[in-house]
Amino acid sequence: MARIILLLACTAVTLATIAASSIVEHKFNVGKFPIQRLCQEYVQIAVNGSLPGPAIEVREGDSLVIHVCNESPYNITLHWHGVFQRLSGWADGPAYVTQCPIRPGNSYTYRFAITGQEGTLWWHAHAHISMLRATVHGASIIRPKFRGYPFKSPYMEIPLILGEWWNENLAVVENNILTLGGVPAGSLSDAYTINGQPGHLYPCSTDGMFKLNVVSGKTYLLRIVNAAVSYQLFFKIAQHTFTVVAIDASYTVPYVTDVIVIAPGQTADVLFEANQPHGDYYMAAQPYSDSPIVRFPNGTATGLVHYVGSTSSTGLMPVLPSPKDTSTAFKFYSSLTSLRTGPFWRPCPETVDEKMFITIGGGLLPCGPVANCSSPVGPRYQLSASMNNVSYLPPSTLSLLEAFYYGVDGIYTDDFPNNPPVVFDYTNPKESLNFDLLTTARGTRVKRLKYNSVVEIVFQNTALLSVDSHPVHLHGFDFYVLAQGFGNYDPIKGPTMFNLINPQKRSTLAVPMGVWFVHCHTDLHIPLGLDMAFLVENGKTKSSTLPSPPPDYPRC
Repeated sequence: MARIILLLACTAVTLATIAASSIVEHKFNVGKFPIQRLCQEYVQIAVNGSLPGPAIEVREGDSLVIHVCNESPYNITLHWHGVFQRLSGWADGPAYVTQCPIRPGNSYTYRFAITGQEGTLWWHAHAHISMLRATVHGASIIRPKFRGYPFKSPYMEIPLILGEWWNENLAVVENNILTLGGVPAGSLSDAYTINGQPGHLYPCSTDGMFKLNVVSGKTYLLRIVNAAVSYQLFFKIAQHTFTVVAIDASYTVPYVTDVIVIAPGQTADVLFEANQPHGDYYMAAQPYSDSPIVRFPNGTATGLVHYVGSTSSTGLMPVLPSPKDTSTAFKFYSSLTSLRTGPFWRPCPETVDEKMFITIGGGLLPCGPVANCSSPVGPRYQLSASMNNVSYLPPSTLSLLEAFYYGVDGIYTDDFPNNPPVVFDYTNPKESLNFDLLTTARGTRVKRLKYNSVVEIVFQNTALLSVDSHPVHLHGFDFYVLAQGFGNYDPIKGPTMFNLINPQKRSTLAVPMGVWFVHCHTDLHIPLGLDMAFLVENGKTKSSTLPSPPPDYPRC
């Protein structure tokens, strides 16, 4: 896939609660813990010693209080992925965007309410060492407050977190990526995982494999999260089908499929019925990539669905799509639509205040002080990534949100361009090493938006350096995905494809071949600059004005 069109309704409507909400409180100790995987014990950074970390379970309207104690040797922040953070933007979590990091030995308490959302989201590290997300993450489950689900009530709900595992210190892995200006073969993950476990196809991993015991005839709700650092994943259960009922905590028209495709940062709520003969059936996840040259580790994570009462000694494996099966992936992604009768549904705006055309892809920067710097065109340049030729440079002395709130100059400029500097044949592979197009510029440039404005964005993938899908996540908002397609966007024919009736809503999507942050959610790219920020101005009422930061807000 190469282009995608979305509509961002930049609103922050406060919702009145009918009854008193609960306060849900957690304590997260972030530190070094020994974890046994792939025949060896490794010391990794985790929360409360578990992988995945603790699941957060709330009802819509509840307030969360998360006490984070940083006992690790690294600067840490936590991001509550997909949460709207209405009037609580200070708690969103991205380092140097909405807060400065929690220093080693220090603590910070995140406080925010969950309003206008139901479904599955997740939380993860969003620190200076972005690779820590591989082990610092967990599910966020938001249930309805006063009513049932808009689908068949499940017998049981099961979080399934898909991820990756490295036999290496994650800080070392990230340093290799940055130092060498790319993704060396030695930095590829050693296993894919389901709920932190690789499964029986990996050495020394059968005993710890995730196992789900099911009762024949019952319906189960799988809350699937792709916490993998780098890869979209196919997911199947042998001889079973799924009904997708929500994505990124937004309800969908029920969609029946035998395979789930999910990009890094995305979630999917799917029902499956235990309707097969008694036995054992494997669930499995393996990568999907539409890039002809990007390397990915071969492997398949597995778990086991066991029918209670079965005496089977062998399990059936699902037949997964090829890792290059773009037609299956595109069919899944483009078939999902919003449930208009669901709670919190708002019709898609048809009047647009701002239009942006954003190219995304790889690029080159002069090496500067980076050691061992190299790139496909020679030793004097390092790999980068950019949006509209701007390679994001994070501030280091003050967060963007503080600079906005206090009116501090010199931290950012509000001149992020609405269009790329040059129009070219964006998806033509012959342009992949065109030096004139590859060179990018560092900058902390944001896009200023008026409160309650509607923004239409066309994300245009490019073939620069390579063709690859880029999972893009917008903090603080959902957006409507109006259309998806291949090749270069056609401004004449494109709008005729827009679904303005029931487009799917997401906070994260795979773009094919306060201050809110847009970035690529493939963390192997994040240090390279595939990020930008929206600065949403205050409204005219108290309910649309950013409040002051909390007293214990981390300072740089």
